Amino acid sequence: MPTIVPPSWSMARARSYVLRLPLLTRCFAAVIVLFWIVGLQGLFDVRAWGSLDPKEVGFGTLYRLNTFPFIHLNLFHAFFNILALTPLLERFEMQNGTLTSVALFLGPFATIPAALYLFVEKYIFWGSTAVMGASIWVFLLLGVEAIQTYKANPKFNIGSYFIPTWTTPLFLLLVIEALMPSSSFLGHICGLVVGYAWGLGYIRFLAPPDKILRWIEGKLGLLERLPRYVSVDQKTYGRFGVLPSNGGGIPLRTVGGGQRLGP
Repeated sequence: MPTIVPPSWSMARARSYVLRLPLLTRCFAAVIVLFWIVGLQGLFDVRAWGSLDPKEVGFGTLYRLNTFPFIHLNLFHAFFNILALTPLLERFEMQNGTLTSVALFLGPFATIPAALYLFVEKYIFWGSTAVMGASIWVFLLLGVEAIQTYKANPKFNIGSYFIPTWTTPLFLLLVIEALMPSSSFLGHICGLVVGYAWGLGYIRFLAPPDKILRWIEGKLGLLERLPRYVSVDQKTYGRFGVLPSNGGGIPLRTVGGGQRLGP
């Protein structure tokens, strides 16, 4: 009887991959699923409570700057965002460590894109569209990956045309906008801008110093207590990501209901 599973994929390999995921990546996927489950009940509207709604964000509701990436419209929305976010977040966590990733994704990687979105939507477009979904982080991490790739391979060719590698997330952004017009183009742009800024080194200072992280890890014994925790000294590539493979530095120039974020 012929198998219906592609030869390059198997349940065993998928299970092995999931078991190797670092701690924060697992936790974020679990929190997204948890919020989706909570959203199934009808007593409390979790989407109205935690979405990034320009009309509702104020001093007493600043928690929305952190909750909106975990909340999704439906199972389809949550599933595909988890699918897209997991490999990108896993790579980032392995490169930068779990504690650094926690500080960034619950801090500037959530609040800065959210603040950009609120400012542009409310004060430039005079709109009031609420957004939610982890794809703002997907595009942020795609921006980081694009800059890292650009450092090693500045361009690729399609026929006789040479395309800068840092532009690849922009093409994906346009494709998603064409296929999913209900997704938030502005929200994705805000995530991508922050990802580019991190990749180019402009906001690296927002990451906590390794010395402080080592002290916290040692004091709390995180490496011994938490399974799949990635310590400061276990990072795959170090604070500044993948180094260029060509041995030389590539000069970089500055890259100049609710609505869901992502598919």
